[in-house]
Amino acid sequence: MRIRVGGVISALAVLFLLFDGTIHLLRPTPVVEAFDQLGYPVSLAPGIGVVELACVVLYVIPRTSILGAVVLTGYLGGALAAQLRVGHPLFTETLFPFYVGMLVWGGLTVRDHQLGTLFPLRR
Repeated sequence: MRIRVGGVISALAVLFLLFDGTIHLLRPTPVVEAFDQLGYPVSLAPGIGVVELACVVLYVIPRTSILGAVVLTGYLGGALAAQLRVGHPLFTETLFPFYVGMLVWGGLTVRDHQLGTLFPLRR
């Protein structure tokens, strides 16, 4: 049961990240507008999408899932910093990368018993 719950939590994060990475590659109008708002050239979008998808691949492979979670944390931290830099409202789009990161680590912690012993939660 624990592995299933962790898998569902992780799947939510993976589905969002796959969608996000794919739209960075395709560059539809909302991505172009978002890059303009953030002050980044849209030419960076495909590279960012490839990096994001590579991080997701590391995360979904059981042997490299912890490494994937670590690099996704860095990726999502950069996304959060970009949102803060332009002054987007804190509790809407700015903290969304934080929420995704919590799903990444929460799902991994629930499904991987060894990780739970590394970062024990007290009762």
